Amino acid sequence: GFIGNRMLEKYGQQSLFLLDEGATPQQVDAAMAKFGMAMGPFTMYDMAGNDIGWEIRKRRYQERPDFVYSKIADRICEQGRFGQKTGKGFYKYEAGGGASARKPIPDPDVDQILASYRKEIGATPRAISDQEIVERLIYALVNEGAHILEEGIALRASDIDMVYLTGYGFPPYRGGPMFYADTVGLSKVLSAIQGFQKGYQGDQWKPAPLLVKLAKEGKRFNP
Repeated sequence: GFIGNRMLEKYGQQSLFLLDEGATPQQVDAAMAKFGMAMGPFTMYDMAGNDIGWEIRKRRYQERPDFVYSKIADRICEQGRFGQKTGKGFYKYEAGGGASARKPIPDPDVDQILASYRKEIGATPRAISDQEIVERLIYALVNEGAHILEEGIALRASDIDMVYLTGYGFPPYRGGPMFYADTVGLSKVLSAIQGFQKGYQGDQWKPAPLLVKLAKEGKRFNP
């Protein structure tokens, strides 16, 4: 929880911002599945139960007002769309048991909820590439992982990678989020994050000092 779930909160934050900007749940999920994740974030939310995340956000609004969330997930929950257990969430699900009741089906009603929310916040939808989706979600993990290393919560980057490989469906062949960042190059990761700072909700991106230091020195998280 002090590593995996903390990082996942940043991942979830960006997944919802992507919906604000014009992506659909199915596009985000497909991009992450293509990257190799066991499932995309919105399939995961529906499986876990959207009401669980809703309760967490309600506490966060009071405890950490600086941590901004898109309210789109709240709008989904306000309509009783708690995921597979209610037959509707970010997707809809067929009634009855078996695999069909767990297969996510894109729902036009969700498109309407998204369109209404974008109008509510004055957001103009734009085309978002799969590459941007992957970079924003994975680099959100990486940046928070760097903060965790700085704070001594994790002893080494490979410990963080093991958490994600064994508990969070990260593709084994990519080695974990921190190892993956090393393969991309930390200077490239930092540059991308600095670009995100100029975009939607950019003040939610604060490059970890450790990432900045290692990138400038041409070093890696995993020595």
